[in-house]
Amino acid sequence: MANEPLRYGRIYHIYNRGNNGENLFVQRRNYPYFLQLYAKYIQPVAETYAYCLLPNHFHFALRTYTEEEQEAYHRNQIGPILEDHSSAKNDLQIGPIFAPQEPSRAFNNFFIAYARAFNKATNRTGALFESPFGRKAVGSQHYLLTLISYIHHNPQKHGFVTDFRDWPWSSYGTILSDRPTNINRDEVLAWYNGRSQFADAHATEQDTKLIAPLLLEDWF
Repeated sequence: MANEPLRYGRIYHIYNRGNNGENLFVQRRNYPYFLQLYAKYIQPVAETYAYCLLPNHFHFALRTYTEEEQEAYHRNQIGPILEDHSSAKNDLQIGPIFAPQEPSRAFNNFFIAYARAFNKATNRTGALFESPFGRKAVGSQHYLLTLISYIHHNPQKHGFVTDFRDWPWSSYGTILSDRPTNINRDEVLAWYNGRSQFADAHATEQDTKLIAPLLLEDWF
């Protein structure tokens, strides 16, 4: 079901588009701001394998953290804070008590934050995103690799570029590079057995029938 709450520790294809087909990104600066908010709201609850942002929709391949992984992420984040306040290391009351966040709520908060900023910047009112957002559980590595290729080919599929490799707002180039990233690049490349095999696997676009189980019918 498209509106089934996201579960902990599951791989998903997450996607959404502008309400009534509206664009989600109208200026170049909208793209990095969207990713900045994504990192703020989603990175604490999920690891990301691939993404693509297009003018009126987006796709992510990710795995939601288990509750234990969320707590570990939280502890890693507050560790430097504790180091900066060494006199309080043994104070059990420092910082808020950790409570896991439901992944669906994190996405809703993310969309609300972006829509609020977008509407303010464009003098717009009303819903920006379709609701509920699309989500499909990925049940095997075969489907996951198919999904990653599909996501990266999306700009070419929709005619925004003649070669998907030229689209700047996807994770394809990032995965092939060495620059810092929030994408779990090492794990993705391990699935493909390296960069060259990753590039080779993207050489041909995936058959639409292969991606069908990971999309709602009206997304074809």
